[in-house]
Amino acid sequence: QLQLVESGGGLVQTGGSLRLSCAASGSATNAFGTYNMAWFRQAPGKEREFVSAINWSGSRTDYGDSVKDRFTISRDNDRNTVSLQMHSVKPEDTAVYYCAADLFADRTPMSDGNTYVYWGLGTQVTVSS
Repeated sequence: QLQLVESGGGLVQTGGSLRLSCAASGSATNAFGTYNMAWFRQAPGKEREFVSAINWSGSRTDYGDSVKDRFTISRDNDRNTVSLQMHSVKPEDTAVYYCAADLFADRTPMSDGNTYVYWGLGTQVTVSS
């Protein structure tokens, strides 16, 4: 089993920055370094949206079109964590952000939410205009 806990959400002004973190725990963390990890988000009344993903080694990343050049994903396999650095945030970035784990190493593409087996409960990000 793998538990994912997101943190770092909150209220931020337009143009500001925020850093989200996801910590993994549980019996499956011994293989954390083999999992693709991703961030998704969901705003009220909208479908879940792919934000960013990173492969097991960190050598490959992917971003949704709406966050490219503003967000950066990274991971620390020694600490079983994945982070999302958000810059130049916009009101449309307001959503609950979820961390997710895909147990299939280095799957392509990484943007399909249906391939992610473990999900956190999410952290709220609110961008004020």
